[in-house]
Amino acid sequence: MDYLNAFLCGGVLCAIGQILIDKTQLTPARILTGYVVAGVLLSALGLYQPLADWGGAGATVPLTGFGHSLAKGVKKAVGEQGWLGVFTGGLSATAGGIAAAVVFGVIMALIFKPGDKR
Repeated sequence: MDYLNAFLCGGVLCAIGQILIDKTQLTPARILTGYVVAGVLLSALGLYQPLADWGGAGATVPLTGFGHSLAKGVKKAVGEQGWLGVFTGGLSATAGGIAAAVVFGVIMALIFKPGDKR
């Protein structure tokens, strides 16, 4: 059942993104940013954790899950360090994912030799 929940949750999030691309004038970058902000806002309102508990990886892997991780990190750091946690908590909580994205991006750039499109 966990696999089905993850598939449904992730599928709905992806379908919403595709509908936004097809039916609005929003650029993909704005939609992606909106997903991260939505994850932060839903987490701040206490609505994202129940979704993550139900949807598993279908809720935690997409960009809304990244926003949720940022918000959880800030909340935890503010509780431990006070206002300094506002600036450090999000990066501390997501450092592994950010580092992996940078490392794999560099590896792919070395392998595939990116260049300008012509």
